[in-house]
Amino acid sequence: MPKFNMSWIYLLVIAALAFFYFSGNTNGVAQQPGNGSSSKESTYSQFQAYVDSGYAKEVIINKDKKTLRMYVKPENIQDVFQQSAKQTGTSPYVNVEIGSIDKVEEFLRVARENEKFTGPLSYEHESDGGVLGSLISMLLPIILFIGIWLIVMRMMNRGGGMGGGIFSVGKSRAKMYEKGGDLGITFKDVAGQAGAKQEIQEIVDFLKNPQKYTDLGGKIPKGALLVGPPGTGKTLLAKAVAGEAGVPFFSMSGSDFVEMFVGVGASRVRDLFQQAKAKSPCIIFIDEIDAVGRARSKNPAMGGNDERENTLNALLTEMDGFGTNSGIIILAATNRVDMLDSALLRAGRFDRQIHVDLPDLNERKEVFMVHLKPLKLDPSVDVDFLARQTPGFSGADIANVCNEAALIAARHDSQTVGKQDFLDAVDRIIGGLEKKTKIMTEAEKRSIAIHEAGHATISWFTEFANPLVKVSIVPRGRALGAAWYLPEERVLQTKEAMLDEMCSLLGGRAAEELFIGTISTGAMNDLERTTKQAYGMIAFAGMGEKLPNICYYNNNEYQFQRPYSETTAKIMDDEVLKLINGQYERAKQILTEHAEGHAKLAQLLIEREVIFADDVEKIFGKRPWVSRSEELLEAQMRADAERMAEERSRQLEAEAKEKDNNTNEAPEGAEGGAA
Repeated sequence: MPKFNMSWIYLLVIAALAFFYFSGNTNGVAQQPGNGSSSKESTYSQFQAYVDSGYAKEVIINKDKKTLRMYVKPENIQDVFQQSAKQTGTSPYVNVEIGSIDKVEEFLRVARENEKFTGPLSYEHESDGGVLGSLISMLLPIILFIGIWLIVMRMMNRGGGMGGGIFSVGKSRAKMYEKGGDLGITFKDVAGQAGAKQEIQEIVDFLKNPQKYTDLGGKIPKGALLVGPPGTGKTLLAKAVAGEAGVPFFSMSGSDFVEMFVGVGASRVRDLFQQAKAKSPCIIFIDEIDAVGRARSKNPAMGGNDERENTLNALLTEMDGFGTNSGIIILAATNRVDMLDSALLRAGRFDRQIHVDLPDLNERKEVFMVHLKPLKLDPSVDVDFLARQTPGFSGADIANVCNEAALIAARHDSQTVGKQDFLDAVDRIIGGLEKKTKIMTEAEKRSIAIHEAGHATISWFTEFANPLVKVSIVPRGRALGAAWYLPEERVLQTKEAMLDEMCSLLGGRAAEELFIGTISTGAMNDLERTTKQAYGMIAFAGMGEKLPNICYYNNNEYQFQRPYSETTAKIMDDEVLKLINGQYERAKQILTEHAEGHAKLAQLLIEREVIFADDVEKIFGKRPWVSRSEELLEAQMRADAERMAEERSRQLEAEAKEKDNNTNEAPEGAEGGAA
């Protein structure tokens, strides 16, 4: 049997059109598919003869085409068409081309006066499709069906159909940018991350001028792995590399390799690298590579996936298979580097691990400067203060803060975004939406105030606790109250600092027991954080008395047994219990010593619902230990106060000058009126 070819369909369509055209023409009389009647072409002289003979039943003049149709009376069909009425149909007509419509009208007027034409005369403007139009109207559904079928088949062959198409399921789904500069992103758009940008600058230099490195015998790293928490800008940094280098950029996710069909992932890996070699020099970026690069299991029966491991094997082979200086650079991003296979991280595949960490104080300021550009800011907004108020925020979090601040300002019908809008946005992101409609009894409100005042009191009188910013008993999200702190960004955490933090966390529960006489579920989050921190100190940091200098941390995800014995686990539990109870007793002791100040603080919270560090200082006095963050905060507050005083003085001077001018102008006006 001959092989199927699309040309067959085209030939069949042409043959059908020819058949309909020629089969409908007999003796010069064309069959009209619409009503089954016939027509024929005639000259104007023949038309006049037909009218004079009384054959005309009706005349329709087409003004656009300057033609007319003369419908023949049934009794005269044989005389005009030499066929019977059964052959021509019930309403045959004659097509005639005319030169002047006025002459036709004059001719028909005379014929009407002589009673040779008694039928109606009408006009039409639409074009007559004729035989071809009738054929198109009849065959259009068939042509549309064939066209849709051809489009679907081509989409399936190209991988654009359902599920990528059955004929191209093994093709790569990478999105290719012919020039990385088309993304419009460069290193200028990446605020902070100076260390990461410096590390990958060599990749950009190599793609721009590879001869500089190869002449000296150097080899550029084949791959760079961007590692860091979510939202720190790993994907943005990879796009900036492509934008700086100006080379083709292949972008895809690790999950794009995963498919339900066997062997598809490995096939897509091979197809991706084949396309990349054709576009060399270029960059391949695989986002969330842990979806395909997770560590292979030694026991497949215990959670291993053969298809995923085959895909990883294909990726390992391709990464170490192309030439040393072929110009293909692989960038990948993940926030779970501990889950990746060790073969993927070895030198020759991902030679470098570039850590993209959370931004520090100066880097947060740079990120704020980027996201504040499109906002209409109030002069009171201080970028340094905002950077200090957002410790631990990623770049994505800072972008969210700026957007939330703009939304809050718009909600309040403000013309600019002010300092308070940013503070409300930070509170909204950290604590959740403020629930002003939540109903609480007076006893519950007092219990929450005593709890939060306990946190504030302990943090005020412990050396390494984070400086207090404000305390609130307004419900936010799932929290009934909260205390805001300005933590110092320490590189290392000492045991004393961690104990002070635990004591501060337990201050709320201790205050409930001391001043209410009962405890509640309000301290659940505090106890959870305290317990996790205590176990981290004992099991991982080696800070226990009975288990000093020992770390039991293990990142093997396929190991279902603890790396220590039951006896050691019992010692850990005892150490954690002793550690937490010791800090709890310490918290109760501090609260007992400052019970009067705590009571005033709780009462102030009940009255105002929100209090600040200044209010706490009025009750307890100056904090015994002043940290660097507190010094900066006090300096900022003093600067704000001085700036407000200067603005107020300038405003008073302007009002005084305006008053003097009005006073001086009054006599002149009076003299003018008298004159």
